[in-house]
Amino acid sequence: MRRQTFLAGSWSSADYDLPAPQQSPELSQRGATPHRVIARGYRLRTLKSALIASLLALLLGAGAAWLWLHQPLSMSTQALELSIEPGTPPRRIAEDWVTGGVQTPPWLLYQWFRWSGDAKRIRAGSYQIDRPTTPIGLLEMMVSGNETMAFVRLTEGWTLSQVRAELARAEALKPLTATMSNTELMAALGDGATPAEGRFFPDTYSYSKGSSDLAVLRRAHRAMKQRLEAAWAERSADTPLRSADELLTLASIVEKETGSPADRGKVAAVFTNRLRLGMPLQTDPSVIYGVGESFDGNLRRRDLQKDTPYNTYTRAGLPPTPIAMPGKAALLAAVHPQPIKALYFVARGDGSSEFSDDLAAHNRAVNKYQRGR
Repeated sequence: MRRQTFLAGSWSSADYDLPAPQQSPELSQRGATPHRVIARGYRLRTLKSALIASLLALLLGAGAAWLWLHQPLSMSTQALELSIEPGTPPRRIAEDWVTGGVQTPPWLLYQWFRWSGDAKRIRAGSYQIDRPTTPIGLLEMMVSGNETMAFVRLTEGWTLSQVRAELARAEALKPLTATMSNTELMAALGDGATPAEGRFFPDTYSYSKGSSDLAVLRRAHRAMKQRLEAAWAERSADTPLRSADELLTLASIVEKETGSPADRGKVAAVFTNRLRLGMPLQTDPSVIYGVGESFDGNLRRRDLQKDTPYNTYTRAGLPPTPIAMPGKAALLAAVHPQPIKALYFVARGDGSSEFSDDLAAHNRAVNKYQRGR
């Protein structure tokens, strides 16, 4: 065997008759080296780890989101109320809830509104939560329109002046009509050529807090129009009334003159009979309406003698406009008066009235119930 002196790293396989290292056919075909295969395997393991980490983060995020959506939101006060104006953007709604006392990031609440797909379905109105609710429950409340409602009662027999005063006192009702005249009010309702008195139906109206008095009046105006049209359609062929407007005016007088509901049809009959005969109606409430704000509660002889468009002692026929708001019963009584011949009536003092067919009988009733004779 030959002796060979060598330095480290300078030997050759030929010196020891060793076979040269062979590259695998697979690596040879791919043009890869062992070092390249190792690097590629490392990258695959890194990518796999990243995917697993991302999946875990996604699952954790989804779990946190599910928990947030189903867990009641903390509140800084026992009850929260929010009024949403028409056109308020969802981002502002979320911010307003948080400002009002809902304890959650406003951006998170807004993103929930967006992600749900219901952001554009949130309805304007006034909403109240008196106990903690979930983000899901909060959104459902606003989408379904489950609002906090307030109520205002417009009473039969009220004048428009009384109606407007009541609306001015109503809770959380915006006074959009406060500076409007009656003519301007009717114009805003699209009925500018019609006198305003009596054109609103007496009823209890609900409204969301933050609504306007004009919105309530619009509903009352529409309701009276519908009721009046329905009543006029039921009129008898022999009615002395020539129009639905005259029906409304007569019904307003019946409303003011009726003490007992049982007498309403008889009261309507007295005035209907007088209209047929061309007699003055001689109704005190109409005279009082003509006196106006100066009326002090005591109707005097000089008031009955002073001629005004509403003095039904000095003028025949109906006054030029209604004198109050009639209810449904008064409207129907005016088109369906009881079939009696009475021309007079006097209060008995208990809310009911005594009806008479002629003046002599009426004078006796007056002496009995008014003068105690």
